[in-house]
Amino acid sequence: MTEHPTSHEGRQPLAARSQERTRPRQQDATTASPVTAAIPGPAAAPNPGPSPVPHASTKPATTAADSQTVARREGDRLRFVGAATRRIARGIDLDEIVLGLCRASVPTFSDAILVYLRDPLPVGDERPATPFVLRLRRTDRLRLTDEENESSPETERLRLPGADPQSDLMPAAELCEVRSGGALAEVLRGVRPVFGDSAAARAALPELLGAGRAVPTGHRAILAPLRGRRRVIGAAVFLRGTERPAFEANDLLVAAQLATHTALGIDKAVLYGREAYIADELQRTMLPDSLPQPTGVRLASRYLPAAETARVGGDWYDAIPLPGSRVALVVGDVMGHSMTSAAIMGQLRTTAQTLAGLDLPPQEVLHHLDEQAQRLGSDRMATCLYAVYDPVAHRITIANAGHPPPVLLHLGGRAEVLRVPPGAPIGVGGVDFEAVELDAPAGATLLLYTDGLVESRLRDVWTGIEQLRERLAATARLTGPDHAPPLEALCDDVLDMLGPGDRDDDIALLAARFDGIAPSDVAYWFLEPEDEAPGRARKLARKALSRWGLDELSDEVELLVSEVVTNAVRYAERPVTLRLLRTDILRCEVGDDSPQLPRQRRARETDEGGRGLFLVNRLARRWGATRLSTGKVVWFEMVTRSQ
Repeated sequence: MTEHPTSHEGRQPLAARSQERTRPRQQDATTASPVTAAIPGPAAAPNPGPSPVPHASTKPATTAADSQTVARREGDRLRFVGAATRRIARGIDLDEIVLGLCRASVPTFSDAILVYLRDPLPVGDERPATPFVLRLRRTDRLRLTDEENESSPETERLRLPGADPQSDLMPAAELCEVRSGGALAEVLRGVRPVFGDSAAARAALPELLGAGRAVPTGHRAILAPLRGRRRVIGAAVFLRGTERPAFEANDLLVAAQLATHTALGIDKAVLYGREAYIADELQRTMLPDSLPQPTGVRLASRYLPAAETARVGGDWYDAIPLPGSRVALVVGDVMGHSMTSAAIMGQLRTTAQTLAGLDLPPQEVLHHLDEQAQRLGSDRMATCLYAVYDPVAHRITIANAGHPPPVLLHLGGRAEVLRVPPGAPIGVGGVDFEAVELDAPAGATLLLYTDGLVESRLRDVWTGIEQLRERLAATARLTGPDHAPPLEALCDDVLDMLGPGDRDDDIALLAARFDGIAPSDVAYWFLEPEDEAPGRARKLARKALSRWGLDELSDEVELLVSEVVTNAVRYAERPVTLRLLRTDILRCEVGDDSPQLPRQRRARETDEGGRGLFLVNRLARRWGATRLSTGKVVWFEMVTRSQ
């Protein structure tokens, strides 16, 4: 229990104590409300003003029964403080802690309570905002039972006039600006709770409750500042009605204990909230904000942290568009679920994106990731699965580095665990990775995941993989043999297989539905790097557009194809490739063996060239250039009339 200096406010003078000696002893039992049983107090009039503590020799003699009553009251008071502080300490966030204070105080200690907190609450060592503003965070009052009559005197006592918007508790403003040097500022600076009828509280309470508002006549109050580790962060007002015994001096110590534990809990909750926010932001920036929408494939993903107390981890997923309408699918898992694991994961993910931009084969990407992990440290271990899907060829190339194998759900409902060489984890060093090329039929769904989905203390990884395969097959049977299950619903259904005790690690999930591009929607040619190539490219593009019913795009596409092919022929030494893809958009790709990427520039009036990419930028929906291991690809997209 935290020690607090005892305030002299609220102690009864000797005259009042002598009056108490003449009162019948049963008065406590007849005047005390049932809600005060846990903390009995003398049935006295409202607290008189402060007076010095009488010397022990002047205290009246007490009987054995009086001593037992006092001892019982003090024991009840200590038990109440212990139970209340435990209830407050159970809260982990701000609302839980404030609610714990209210529930512990009402009705045992007070009939009503108002809790004010600084707005905004300062975090840690940061300088608090000015001006000093308190906001009414929560109110609570003694509730009526269903059997009580609404018009009874008890109802009139509890339903105080001038209710605030949250409840009809007592007159109180929602916001209060604490004036520097004012009465409220002085009470808050003093830290110690004060009785509501003390001179300091009589001046401070109207400032806290609002202009023209005060504690209702006949009610007793305690104003307790809430001080955290470094500064005052709020205030609490405890209120008792006219039927309850008045607060006594020891109740100030109780209020101080409640206020101290609440303030320290709020401090920790604010710090925890900031750490949780940082963790969420870190994890959010480490993972994709949204998945791309590449041609011929639909994507969905899920990420679940290991626990609320460990919001960041080393699991990640990614989908990276590649030249030729291909897409790279990546799932990885760095050991652990801490800030360090998340930082390493971010570096590996960035490295994977860079390597994917170079259009390296999957096994080469894993090899370079392995080297990067070794540069980060000897104990930096991770697993990773890297796959490249080609919607034109309907093929997928996969390389694995110690990661659980993917599962392919076919359109008919058959779920297949793909046979992929397991490989060694990233960071081991000195190992080779092997890639396999497999069919990716239209309508099939590829599921990439981390081991947190299939492995736990209750099951080994292969048992979990078999359960995942069966779950996918059962879900597919519900939609019938001719329809694939909705992708988002499929991800949710997969996560539903997790039972109690199955969440030992982070979970990253990436699902890819292969739609592919039909051969009839692809036109592909080789052009010799000669002066006649641009003219031939225009004719071939015109014929393809006519076959697809896109004649309205002929003029623009012919112009742009001519400009891009002309630029490719100028630097190419080998045949130039020209490919048109028709999906919901029209995409044109021109490839050559020169690694130099084109750059748009503003041509001067005397320049004979330099306007090709300017035209592409003005007429195309999007355009870009990607360097390949064998050269580069320049592409542009056009919106069809149907769009």
